Amino acid sequence: MLNEEKIKLMTSIAMFEKKEGKRLLPSRCYFKSDYISRHLLIAFFGYTLCCFLGLALWVLYDLETLLGGIDLDKLLIGAVRYLVFYLAGLVVYMLLTAFVYWKRYDHASGSMRIYVAKLKRLEKRYEYQSKVKEIH
Repeated sequence: MLNEEKIKLMTSIAMFEKKEGKRLLPSRCYFKSDYISRHLLIAFFGYTLCCFLGLALWVLYDLETLLGGIDLDKLLIGAVRYLVFYLAGLVVYMLLTAFVYWKRYDHASGSMRIYVAKLKRLEKRYEYQSKVKEIH
């Protein structure tokens, strides 16, 4: 005999897993600080790589100008200016990254609570049906 409520609940759980499955993984596998730190580390290396690639492109583009008149004072001032812009951009990027992944983790943990509640409700339905079958 089919139980319509149980089928609806199982369908709801399956749809929830399909829709939110990838977002639920962080709340199951990591603590919040570990999850955010992991993404901050990835963001740091990505930002640094992009800045170095941008610097390399700029050097290659202006190589003739740089080699034509190398002035050590101007080169040092340019390096310090680039370092200041790099660090300021890095701080802003890291703050944005921390905020985004903080919110993602909170959303995933909230969704995980909903998912677990649905599973517990389904488990209670199975327990109730097995008790009813034992009585009869």
